[in-house]
Amino acid sequence: MEQKNKLTIHQIFWYFIIFSIAGLFIETIYSYITSGTTESRKGLIWGPFCPVYGVSGAILIIALNGYHKKRIGQLFIYGFLVGSIAEYILSFGLESIYGMRFWDYGYIKANLNGRICLQYSLYWGILSVIIMKLIKPLLDKLIEKIPVKPRNIIEIILFVFLVIDCIFTVWGIQTYENRVLYNKVNQKETNHIWTKIQQTIENNYFTNERISHTFPNLRVKDKQGNEIWVHTLIKENKN
Repeated sequence: MEQKNKLTIHQIFWYFIIFSIAGLFIETIYSYITSGTTESRKGLIWGPFCPVYGVSGAILIIALNGYHKKRIGQLFIYGFLVGSIAEYILSFGLESIYGMRFWDYGYIKANLNGRICLQYSLYWGILSVIIMKLIKPLLDKLIEKIPVKPRNIIEIILFVFLVIDCIFTVWGIQTYENRVLYNKVNQKETNHIWTKIQQTIENNYFTNERISHTFPNLRVKDKQGNEIWVHTLIKENKN
């Protein structure tokens, strides 16, 4: 086994940020090529982030760190396995947090419970080779060039922003789900200032149009356990 070069928390954080942004760009381009439209592929309500790619990219580097000198074939196999496992676990994790699925490969042949499929697992293998052989060395050099004090300040600001972003994303999606699936709207009269603020945000900011545009591929399970697209529920409610 090769000796692993120790990664710092700063490197891991920047891997997450960079791959989250790059992942959104890749998803947007892929969407346009395959469907001819540029729909939102964001994972958070604010900012150009697709955290699934950020987490997966960071996991790939952590797992494969120190193995970049392996042959391309070996690195491909390692990445194929690590990427597939990470994507499967992330699918469960996101569904448990949001109560919804963000992707489903059930329409693609050779899939496992719709959470992963052979086609995308092959992409993880290819991506792992590219990341470990080409991208990671460049990223490490760029991260090292950032002065320590400005870097620490930027990291704190980004971290706090992402935490707030995650909280509002979960809140927004749960509000959206309650509205379109269970017909629950927060309109109770109250004099409590914080409750009023909550109602204002839920009713005026987390609108169906905003959330469905930001997360067009959300899926939920109805009372019968059938998986359905949320935007179809909105269309049905309008008719």
